[in-house]
Amino acid sequence: MINDFKRTFFNIYQQEPDACYFAPGRVNLIGEHIDYNGGWVMPCAINAGTWLLVRFNNESLIRLHSHNFSEHFTVPVGKNYPKKANEWFYYPLGVIEALQQKFNLNISGLDLYYFGNIPVGAGLSSSASIEVLTAYGISDIFKLNTLPLDIVKLTQHVENLYIGVQSGIMDQFAVTYGQKNKAILLNCSSLQHQTITCNLGDYNLAVINTNKTRKLEDSKYNERVQECNSVLKILQSQINIQYLCDINPTEWLQYQYLVEDKTLLKRATHVITENERVKNAVVALKEGDLDYFGKLMFQSHLSLKDDYEVTGVELDTIIDFCTDHPDVIGARMTGAGFGGCAIALLKKGKEKDFTKELNSFYKEKIGYHPDVYIQEIGDGPTKIF
Repeated sequence: MINDFKRTFFNIYQQEPDACYFAPGRVNLIGEHIDYNGGWVMPCAINAGTWLLVRFNNESLIRLHSHNFSEHFTVPVGKNYPKKANEWFYYPLGVIEALQQKFNLNISGLDLYYFGNIPVGAGLSSSASIEVLTAYGISDIFKLNTLPLDIVKLTQHVENLYIGVQSGIMDQFAVTYGQKNKAILLNCSSLQHQTITCNLGDYNLAVINTNKTRKLEDSKYNERVQECNSVLKILQSQINIQYLCDINPTEWLQYQYLVEDKTLLKRATHVITENERVKNAVVALKEGDLDYFGKLMFQSHLSLKDDYEVTGVELDTIIDFCTDHPDVIGARMTGAGFGGCAIALLKKGKEKDFTKELNSFYKEKIGYHPDVYIQEIGDGPTKIF
């Protein structure tokens, strides 16, 4: 596969690449819409991801091509590139600009070629993958000795200020810190983190793409952020907290009378109970209780559906199917929602039957097929050559 990338690179730029890098996508096992509320999340990196081939040029140009998109882009080397645009190449450009400003880089020119096998708009963090990949690769070729946490913070900054999505830090963190067969337990307020052995035993991690794409910039994602901030301000009038996740479900019962708006009440209820589910999920994994972990996944989806209202008919159809399936012990949407992907713990050896049955069920209700990918929990970014 890498040789095919190299040939394509040569066909585009008439030169061999200097280096090649890979960064994974991610799924969030549990803890959805918690990262910007200062709580606990449990993501992991996956096998699917993005590759980058790169070489220096001496033309004072940054040229970007992708196997996955027809649009390519050339821009003079500088430190003020266009911001908040939808095309794929603004993600790596934002990272390059941020690195230039942070390290005062003297770039003679760069030729970049990207290839990804993450379904775009599926909620598997294709954007974080390309951001972290670019930061990791550029840091390596310029010998910047950038620490992993520096990459996380820089790429989140790009997502927030350059792209205009008010995401938390989880996606970039999961992509950067991924470890094979490990889930990452991350406190999004303190950045305290640890790895949790994720032994799925007789089950595989199935990623199910609704094939309804969504873009965070165009969704109600930022609206949910604003709603949570509204609840936080109300609670801060009476109690000393910095984030919604600073209070537990018992305290929430004591103070929820302060929130008169029913919609805001539901939003906060999801956040606070979901944060507690992550803590319970840690216990389940450490004790090897996959049945309990699966029940927490189903509970998480129900909360995202009823209280946070970010699922939609496509995701709900998949979870309805999984709920009644004898070979699935847990399933939930993953990512921001509004389309994208669900994940399920699926009995090994049942992949073909499950996919066939789901296709029939889903097409009858939605009108087209979903896609099912069996993924392993993988490592973070790496240099290929």
